[in-house]
Amino acid sequence: MTRRHMLTIPSVALAAGPAKPRNFVVLFTDDQGAHDLGCYGAGDLLTPHIDSLAASGARFTNWYSNAPVCAPSRASLLTGRYPIRAGVPGNGPALPSSQRTVASLLKPKGYATGLIGKWHLGYDAGASPNAHGFDYFYGFHSGCVDFYSHRYYWGESGNRGQVNYHDLWRNRQEIFEDGEYLTDRLTEEACGFIRRNAERPFLLCATFNAPHYPMHAPARYLNRFAALEPERRTYAAMIAAVDDGVGRIRQTLKQQGLENNTMIFFAADNGATTEARAGLDQKPATAGDNSPYRGFKFSLFDGGMHVPGIVSCPGVIPGGKTISEVVMTMDITPTILAASGATPSDGYRFDGADILAVAKGESRSPHEAIFWKQGQQAAVRKGKWKLVLNGATYDRSPEGRKPLGGEDTVFLSDLEADPGESVNLRRRNPQLADELESLLARWQRDVGE
Repeated sequence: MTRRHMLTIPSVALAAGPAKPRNFVVLFTDDQGAHDLGCYGAGDLLTPHIDSLAASGARFTNWYSNAPVCAPSRASLLTGRYPIRAGVPGNGPALPSSQRTVASLLKPKGYATGLIGKWHLGYDAGASPNAHGFDYFYGFHSGCVDFYSHRYYWGESGNRGQVNYHDLWRNRQEIFEDGEYLTDRLTEEACGFIRRNAERPFLLCATFNAPHYPMHAPARYLNRFAALEPERRTYAAMIAAVDDGVGRIRQTLKQQGLENNTMIFFAADNGATTEARAGLDQKPATAGDNSPYRGFKFSLFDGGMHVPGIVSCPGVIPGGKTISEVVMTMDITPTILAASGATPSDGYRFDGADILAVAKGESRSPHEAIFWKQGQQAAVRKGKWKLVLNGATYDRSPEGRKPLGGEDTVFLSDLEADPGESVNLRRRNPQLADELESLLARWQRDVGE
């Protein structure tokens, strides 16, 4: 009897009772619109593999990122905490060494842990993925890189202040693979990690940087969308490359006999952007679609962080489910830990919760309310009600980066009746607006703001 056969015996023995996943795969995209997948209604995109993943499990219609920008949403993904409590309130700060990640908590249980793709949580050796519990890292540390040269071209604070530097690494060693399309390489590395660790439990975080700018795609993907206008065409091609990657990862799991004991999560880090760097001719980008939600990346209106969310686990989660309960990206880590038995017993605090029963359609949302903070913006959702303070839309208008003024400084919406947050109800419901503002203030004190 091979070691692989011995390791799979428990899952076979459990067939008569509750099934339990052994492996975990987290698929994360970057700056993807809330409805930019076929299974979320995009008729001009081709995403058959992600659509198939959704059909195999639960597709969430009220999945929220913990932030409308990259780094804090990733901190929440890995720690199960709100970004402020995780020490990464915005883009720039490294993930503190005091934070426990899902990888560091799984390692004592014998898990192989790998992160393939974008990190964006620190540049120095002490803040690298390897320092936060990942046995294997292939990818880059900064907010984005060129898809072919793997260089960062935008000199900004928080990115070493350098205008131009190379940023592709295998663990702590810089590597050079110039000319190779990065989405393809991330897929190959993810599949290789699965094959190398097929005989032991593993956690794989495949954090694709598409469709974040720079807007690059090979001709073989661009040719699939010849009828689309240029910006949407490149955006569609980048998502199609990720979709093929998801298909290859699932096929590798199947080839290794792991399809039926692996839990897969798919989500985006935040909504689509209007940044000129993602557009043409220095004009605001037009490719990503967050409709019907208001706002874009950087905004605490729903377009900034209402994202696709999928959980698949054959034999555990029934296929074809659509879940409308409110969940957040920070729920991924507690769900993995609960399923693996690796939840810490020393009182270490998570803000997220195990959502497996929610994905199965057996439970309501574990959150009475959920919260966000982004610069001067703050927001809370409780039930169907959402309050946004100092909200900015970051749309394509000249005023988009400025907070709404006057009455709209405090903006109350009924998301069931008005998912686009177009009508401010604060004066019609003054007591509710005050209650939500007080709830938001208490949350800010609790997380250390």
